[in-house]
Amino acid sequence: MLLFLLKRIGTMLLTALCLSFVVFFLTNQPAMLEKVAKFEGNARMSDEEVARYLQNHGFGRPMILRYGEWLGVIPGWTHEDDGRTSGRCIGPQTAAAAAPVYCGVLQGNWGVSRVFRDDVATIVGTRLYMTGKLMVWVMLLMVPAALLIGVLAGMREGSRTDRSLSTLSIATTATPEYVSGVILIAVFASSAVGLKWFKGTATAAMENATFENFFLPVLTIALFGMGYIARMTRASMAEVMTAQYIRTARLKGVTFRNIVLKHALRNALIAPFTVIMLQFPWLLNGVVIVETLFNYKGLGWALVQAAGNNDIDLLMGISVVSVIVVLVTQLISDIGYVYLNPRIRIS
Repeated sequence: MLLFLLKRIGTMLLTALCLSFVVFFLTNQPAMLEKVAKFEGNARMSDEEVARYLQNHGFGRPMILRYGEWLGVIPGWTHEDDGRTSGRCIGPQTAAAAAPVYCGVLQGNWGVSRVFRDDVATIVGTRLYMTGKLMVWVMLLMVPAALLIGVLAGMREGSRTDRSLSTLSIATTATPEYVSGVILIAVFASSAVGLKWFKGTATAAMENATFENFFLPVLTIALFGMGYIARMTRASMAEVMTAQYIRTARLKGVTFRNIVLKHALRNALIAPFTVIMLQFPWLLNGVVIVETLFNYKGLGWALVQAAGNNDIDLLMGISVVSVIVVLVTQLISDIGYVYLNPRIRIS
């Protein structure tokens, strides 16, 4: 097991390094750097002024060197102008002689957001907490409901209950969040024709989440993801219920309830477990529409703001966090899969 974990962690680190370089390469193209220069300087800057700005602020160096600076394995750039020294590691209140040589992600320096004028680490931490709070409540609603629907449908394949629950699962999965969200707002939160049971936005939920201001965004996300998990659980449960050991248990006179709970359920949850773990990466960045629709300023909302304003440092910070979350959830999924399936553990 230790060797298995070491291999997985090594693969995770290599994957994170490669993906971060891909994102860095895509966000540091000349067109985006030109927009950064004009955003910081003047929108009417000439090509010569743009080139001079980029050269004076370290963007003129080769991309591999700038990636090493961002990562923190190559000394940060410095520039002298009229006896005044500036650089990546030299802050407004930091003397050049006292400035560190390395100041990248490995040293805890994620850069400064050009849009929010704050440390990227602070912004990402705050927005990740907001999205994490939303994710927790979505999972608490979505997973039990999806497993219950899938198990009930798969217990008696082809029955009226199976057809009804399968139709419900397909309908929720086929309805995008921006459609179900608008419908829920119109029906339950609109002041014109709606029931006005809930608030139409979740802005107040960022500091004081209540059932009234937080349930609609949670329900919108849960409905979309619930159907997929339920369908996977139903298919896995239906397959297990036709297995030979289940037939043997029936012939021995074991009650149907004990067959489901003691024999079929654990094996039926192996495939849905992987699907459930994959919901975390989707929830992290896949709730952009819902967060925008309900004005909930989480990580997805910050990603939209960063992409729309060419905020390279913030884009990189959100991308790195997303990659880490995806890799960690996959590692947890692999470990859980090993424990749920003894055949993999023995091999």
